Amino acid sequence: MVHSLGLTIAARDFRHTDPKVLLSAICSQWLPVSHAVLTMVCTKLPSPLDISAERVEKLMCVGARRFDSLPDQTQDLKRAFMECKSDDSAPVIVFVSKMFAVDSKTLPQNKQRPLTQEEIAQRRELARQRHAEKLVTSQGPGNPEQAVTGNTSEAAASTGENRKGADLLSKQMETMTLKASTPEKEDKEHFVAFARVYSGVVRRGQRMFVLGPKYDPAVVLNKLPVGCSAADDLPSIPHMACCTLEDLYLLMGRELEQLQEVPSGNVLGIGGLEEFVLKSATLSTSPACPPFTPLNFEATPIVRVAIEPKHPSDMPKLVRGMKLLNQADPCAEVLIQETGEHVLVTAGEVHLQRCLDDLRERFAKIEISASEPIIPFRETIIRPPKMDMVNEDMGKQHKVAVIHQVKEEQSKYCEGFQVDSDGLVTLTTSNKLATLGIRAMPLPEEVTWLLEDSSDLIRTMEQFNLNVKEGREALEINQKTLEAIQDLKQKLETHLQGRKWRGAVNHIWTFGPRRYGPNILLNRVEGYQRPSVWQCLDKHTAEVGVYRDFDNSIVSGFQLATLSGPVCEEPLMGVCFIVEKWDMKTPQHLAQTHHQDSVEEETTGDLQEQAEAEASNNYERPPQGAHAQVSPHSNSTAAHYKRKNDMAIADCYGPFSGQLIAAMKDACRHAFQAQPQRLLAAMYTCEIMATAEVLGRVYGVLSRREGRVLQEEMKEGTGMFIIKAVLPVAESFGFADEIRKRTSGLASPQLVFSHWEVISSDPFWVPTTEEEYLHFGEKADSENQTRKYMNAVRKRKGLYVEEKIVEHAEKQRTLGKNK
Repeated sequence: MVHSLGLTIAARDFRHTDPKVLLSAICSQWLPVSHAVLTMVCTKLPSPLDISAERVEKLMCVGARRFDSLPDQTQDLKRAFMECKSDDSAPVIVFVSKMFAVDSKTLPQNKQRPLTQEEIAQRRELARQRHAEKLVTSQGPGNPEQAVTGNTSEAAASTGENRKGADLLSKQMETMTLKASTPEKEDKEHFVAFARVYSGVVRRGQRMFVLGPKYDPAVVLNKLPVGCSAADDLPSIPHMACCTLEDLYLLMGRELEQLQEVPSGNVLGIGGLEEFVLKSATLSTSPACPPFTPLNFEATPIVRVAIEPKHPSDMPKLVRGMKLLNQADPCAEVLIQETGEHVLVTAGEVHLQRCLDDLRERFAKIEISASEPIIPFRETIIRPPKMDMVNEDMGKQHKVAVIHQVKEEQSKYCEGFQVDSDGLVTLTTSNKLATLGIRAMPLPEEVTWLLEDSSDLIRTMEQFNLNVKEGREALEINQKTLEAIQDLKQKLETHLQGRKWRGAVNHIWTFGPRRYGPNILLNRVEGYQRPSVWQCLDKHTAEVGVYRDFDNSIVSGFQLATLSGPVCEEPLMGVCFIVEKWDMKTPQHLAQTHHQDSVEEETTGDLQEQAEAEASNNYERPPQGAHAQVSPHSNSTAAHYKRKNDMAIADCYGPFSGQLIAAMKDACRHAFQAQPQRLLAAMYTCEIMATAEVLGRVYGVLSRREGRVLQEEMKEGTGMFIIKAVLPVAESFGFADEIRKRTSGLASPQLVFSHWEVISSDPFWVPTTEEEYLHFGEKADSENQTRKYMNAVRKRKGLYVEEKIVEHAEKQRTLGKNK
């Protein structure tokens, strides 16, 4: 076979005992990787001219925008996409998918280039002049007679030469100082934009529009003159900037080659865009071009750490370094929390370590300290379990204990709080004007994942409903998105079956947190029929129902309750809150009560005037004229009270609105606590390749870290096993190093974020039945994994943790001394 292919194989490869070495040598000469990949790309990669119209419309429509709703000038650009012309008349359209950092030394303009013949001759002449100057300076003090008897003209000539030499030396010193100062500038990180040209020809030095993800051509075209370009002096437009393409590069692996122009259909690198593009953007010579849909990455950022410099004076360098890291890594996120902490969010342990190393060595170049990894959790509720901790049926004794526990907890709260045996929480506002009845129920698991995956659709629906409620122009939603929303509604109706969920889909109030999360607020208030959240599906029909006063307060309280739960202030997931009661007093009662409160505040605030008024009423009867003089003051006071009452009733953001928000939040939290509470842990999908000899060690490492094996199969033709398992993110730190040490490098894991999973144990569990007391003891102080997670999160957030620091305190006796 070697002779038929015309290959030349070394004799040592033929004599090698391992056949893989010989096979690798044959394939490396017959099909080199570089040629094979390039040939495959040229053969299989479709031409830019083969792009479909549907894909073009998908690129040009961001979110729920419909292609028909775009301006006519924007729709005309579709032809430029399809034709992919490289003419000067074609509009230039470029999409930047990501930014990557490069060292300044690798840029073509900073590399040392070979000298030309003219430069070599010039440097040779300069060296001869230096040599002659050295000879003149060395002979000057050595021959004093020749210097005295010498010709005057020669002396003058030598003086001129010396001056020229001094000038040359000064110039050389200046160039040396300039070269010494340039490395400080060259150490600066440069960013190159990875982009593709969809239409037109990109030229170096060209002026183009930089369009951000929120750019709307329909709004901007009305503000700009017709036929304007990026070179014109234009007014400031949000989400749009003008830039000059400083450098164009051909990406040759790790090498960069400078280009003057790039036609359409090619991939290139663009320099000088770090001030205009953060992660991705759209470049165009036409302001009618819409922003393209940003790329979605498989790796989900899940692990976060808080970063601070070791020396506080280096904080500006850290801020600048984190900004550069956020721009260079598309999978990393940089946040600044309300507490002022700088948080870095990464996809995993290896990614986190890589980002920290880049921050220390490349971007910030300072010493930094990172906190322990912050692992996110979610809070949820489940149905009441039928088995206790010792796998015994829960009998009457356990139910009685639970009822007593609920009554004890209920006695701790205020008098306006009540909980019945079915879990219905009734809470009254502090001014006794509104009463809320809330019940919490767990959502089916399929509904939770469906809402989690459909967050973009729910966000589109909420934006449409908000525009309709505020009287603005309705959001245009394309037909494909409407079909997806209809499919979502049908799936919800399919999964929400049973007596408790009858008609629940049509009674959905809102979603949360942030109006698009995996939690639901249901409207079961008698006599309150508000507009449906599915208005976008039946917008052609007449609107049924009106919004009740303070409807926003109920929604805001629900959003706050789902954003931070009572277990450890983490977001809720898979919980449905049902509003079964919402009683408010009539506006007359509300005004009367508010009037009484105002009168009481004024009378208690000014006791002296009240005493004088009482004295005047008791001892001196004012004449009729005095009554006429007092009546305007009383009328103005009544008008003032009336105005305050009207403001209190009509303004949904007044004091009563705030009380209703707080009451709704507390009612949701108490309804959540009335059900069995659980934590949801983030889970990795772990794929491990190992040999048969180390399978037992792999299983041992997984079991110690709360992992669970899902599948094990043998790879055909090899002795390797592929193990698929799930592993909590909280237990994944150091997992790769440990499994390599235990297996001597014969097993290599790969971790990818997969889903959220309920931790089965109860974080607040205490023994209640006789069997549990016998099995766990009165203290039940065995390790509870969920309680450990909960306490760790509460400690990090500064919340109260119920634990004993010292349990059996004894005086220590020193054995070395007889005491």
